[in-house]
Amino acid sequence: MTPPPVILAHGFAGSGRLTWGEAGWLDLLADEGRSATAVDLLGHGDAPKPREPEAYGAIAEHLAGILPDEPVDGIGFSLGAATLLQVAMAEPSRFRRLVLAGIGDDLFAPPDSEPVAALIEAGGELPESPFVRHIVDLASAPGTDRDAFVACLRRPRSPVDEATLAAVDLPVLVVLGDRDHVAPADRLVAALPDARLQVLRGVDHGRTPGSMGFLDAALRFIAA
Repeated sequence: MTPPPVILAHGFAGSGRLTWGEAGWLDLLADEGRSATAVDLLGHGDAPKPREPEAYGAIAEHLAGILPDEPVDGIGFSLGAATLLQVAMAEPSRFRRLVLAGIGDDLFAPPDSEPVAALIEAGGELPESPFVRHIVDLASAPGTDRDAFVACLRRPRSPVDEATLAAVDLPVLVVLGDRDHVAPADRLVAALPDARLQVLRGVDHGRTPGSMGFLDAALRFIAA
């Protein structure tokens, strides 16, 4: 039986090419005999880049429109993982298996991104947080559409709850570095009907996509 296609969804300020292509994921999946596509989320890569925060309320619908008609195996990181999960909560039949990396229990109470968005627009002294500094640096990276970047930061976000997560009745692997700022993921894993957690030792949020532990765990999980 031919395995389903694999869809890879990148994190905030990434792209299919940068996050998955350059890290070798597509080549390794091809070596495993898997058809794989690294998509660009709304506001990223070659996808449309609206500059109104409200437009990013449709980020899951945009991703759902890219998916093929048949069920796929989905692999996502950070924003990409959260967006895959949004699609799965609405339409679980679109997926056979899901690998969700770089998301945790903060999905139940999303943090306020307005201070970071305002800092990017107005400038000023950077906080101590390495992650916030990283986001601010990304906003000024060559080729970044800063207005779209800020609009995506300000996108409408609805917290998940146990009732909506219960709809994701398919095998899910949650992958989280033990140094990731979004940890823990205990409540998330417990709320999903068929989920397990893979902890990456010594890995923080930004290093997750390039982690061999993430790659190995994901490939084993979707091969099952």
